[in-house]
Amino acid sequence: MNRPQLSIVIPLLNEEESLPELHAWLLRVFHANSFTYEVLFVDDGSSDSSWEVIQGLSKADPHTFGLKFQRNYGKSAALQTAFQHVNGDVVITMDADLQDSPDEIPELYRMITQEGLDLVSGWKQKRYDPITKTLPTKLYNWAARRITGIYLHDFNCGLKAYKRAVVKSIEVYGDMHRYMPALAKYAGFKKIGEKVVQHQARKYGYSKFGLNRFLNGPLDLMTVAFMGKFAKKPMHFFGALGTLMFFVGFGFGLYLGIDKLFIHTRGVKLAERTEFFVALVAMLMGLQFFLTGFLAELVSRNSSARNTYLVEEQAGWE
Repeated sequence: MNRPQLSIVIPLLNEEESLPELHAWLLRVFHANSFTYEVLFVDDGSSDSSWEVIQGLSKADPHTFGLKFQRNYGKSAALQTAFQHVNGDVVITMDADLQDSPDEIPELYRMITQEGLDLVSGWKQKRYDPITKTLPTKLYNWAARRITGIYLHDFNCGLKAYKRAVVKSIEVYGDMHRYMPALAKYAGFKKIGEKVVQHQARKYGYSKFGLNRFLNGPLDLMTVAFMGKFAKKPMHFFGALGTLMFFVGFGFGLYLGIDKLFIHTRGVKLAERTEFFVALVAMLMGLQFFLTGFLAELVSRNSSARNTYLVEEQAGWE
């Protein structure tokens, strides 16, 4: 089967009004640029008529497909499921609310195919969102840049373009869709670019932005950073931290022993000194971190994915 040039992935929740307009806009872009394409809508448990609209669009256009979840699983689940189905050389994700412009697609496609980038992330330089959404987004982007070492202005922009190999190599779960560039980087795809994209005010419906992102965002970022660096070797993290904590405590204990035996032999009892409790707690925490590392290694070594590594190319096999 010949692969289409483009696969458009659109996760959605209760967007019945915007879907026909978005689909017509996409088709205008595809036809104007002579793109071969497939469009995949993923209905994340909508309670309105979104699925009926998708079914109608699929019947009218043989290159448009739909998946419907039985309940709401979240955007990450929608993207992961869609990535397993797409076949295009370039995969573009976008939101269904008409705030992302399909007119950006030709340039995103060019940056992947001609500039050799693995991933291009949109940057909504001028936004039409309320401050309750833009303020935490700026905070998360600032933290993400420093933790991941990827200097993008907008990690969470829904409009992104990927080389096909990227979406077939990464696993998106939880709320990790916010940090797709980091997932790609830790999978070995380091050619990551950025493009200023047009952002439009919401035309229909309402935003699905929730206050839970204030808590979940930083936790997800720490998870991505940890899993990217230590998923295959957790002992390197917990063992190093445990060893450091233990030797700090041991150092305090050694100091207290020498002080009691040779300097202040008749002074305050060891159990009455603050340093004693610091030493005790530090050594106990060090042992706990070390044991955590051992347990994490046992879990990692017995995981079904313990020896799963991404091979980019092969040579010598028929």
